[in-house]
Amino acid sequence: MTTYKSIKGFNIQTRSSDPPAPFEGQVWYNSNSGTVKYFANLSAAWSTGGALGTARYDSGGCGTQTSALCFGGINQDEDIVAATEEYGGTSWTGGGNMGTARAKLGGCGTQTAALAFGGITTPSSSSRTTATEEYGGTSWTSGGALSLARVNMGSAGTQTAGLAFGGNTGSYSDKTEEYNGSSWTSGGDLPSAKNGVRGAGTQTAALAIGGFGTNTAEEYNGSSWTAGGNLPAGKSMMASGGLQTAALAAGGENQPGSSVLATTELYNGTSWTAVASMNTARKQLMGAGTTTAGLAFGGLTPPSTAMTQTEEWNEGGPATLTVGTD
Repeated sequence: MTTYKSIKGFNIQTRSSDPPAPFEGQVWYNSNSGTVKYFANLSAAWSTGGALGTARYDSGGCGTQTSALCFGGINQDEDIVAATEEYGGTSWTGGGNMGTARAKLGGCGTQTAALAFGGITTPSSSSRTTATEEYGGTSWTSGGALSLARVNMGSAGTQTAGLAFGGNTGSYSDKTEEYNGSSWTSGGDLPSAKNGVRGAGTQTAALAIGGFGTNTAEEYNGSSWTAGGNLPAGKSMMASGGLQTAALAAGGENQPGSSVLATTELYNGTSWTAVASMNTARKQLMGAGTTTAGLAFGGLTPPSTAMTQTEEWNEGGPATLTVGTD
């Protein structure tokens, strides 16, 4: 039988704890945890995560890679759903249903303190709603209504300091609204109206990403928007996450045009850099997390397939990995 020693010329070292400064390729046995580990420099990549229980697109989403929330959306039968699902890092489980089924909505916050706002309640665009709901980890309750009924908006922030911008109010909108935990008030207008826009960041340091027909990005400081670095190419309705100075944009739809994308870009506060593409191209998906640990879930693939697929983005770099147990 081939052994590690016959390949490498020495035995695996036994240690009571992980080495404080391992070198690339180092392998050891941790006697305290009973695990074999090695240290590697990983490439940045997307990997497959746990599938949603309900295939859907145009949903809301928020949270982190290991604690995310998906709510609302349109299922494979073209029904608008109220279902909520919670992601624990490996699988999705059912949460409390929204009070109002809706799709094309905005969302922000965390898995246990989320905010959902706007959207449509029927397939008709005339069913745009101002309704806001707050999630406490088990159930949704009504919050203060948006001033403008809108869909396909960008969103950022938290349950008590949320931000809604752009979208469609009957026409493309440049309006921004700020939520304080109970009501929405007007914020600074976007430089131009944007529909199909995505967001990242906080209420006082947000990023508006792309949109139908554009590759622009704008930065919000809590009162006004200024131009940020442009995306390499136009895209809309993509997964997004992160901060104003460290954002992720993945998948979506090419703009101008209608190609479904798998491309991924990272923003450093000044410019965007293309990195590894998603495994499956899709549009009208949602995202969560950060530029180092992101999440993309659901979406639509041509011609009309609602998706359950989840993908996890990891930046790569040095990492200690467990390869076996005794």
